[in-house]
Amino acid sequence: MITLEVIIRNKIGLHARPAAQFVKVAEGFKCDIWVTKDGIRVNGKSILSLLTLAAEEGSLVLLEAEGLDEAEALEALRNILQEDGE
Repeated sequence: MITLEVIIRNKIGLHARPAAQFVKVAEGFKCDIWVTKDGIRVNGKSILSLLTLAAEEGSLVLLEAEGLDEAEALEALRNILQEDGE
């Protein structure tokens, strides 16, 4: 298992559209993926779970992945969270 702390840079945070993109990318990997914010850990492949985090721009989240493609998964997901797009 590997972990990575990421500060969300997307101006609208991890809400509907960015969360959907995050899940779409996460589902492309075989590893298990979790996202933690303020002590709440959720499945990174579940859009409803991600939305419960209410992660806004500037929020610090912990990404965790475990499996064969864990490093590639975290790199791709980090890029999504650090995009400035709206």
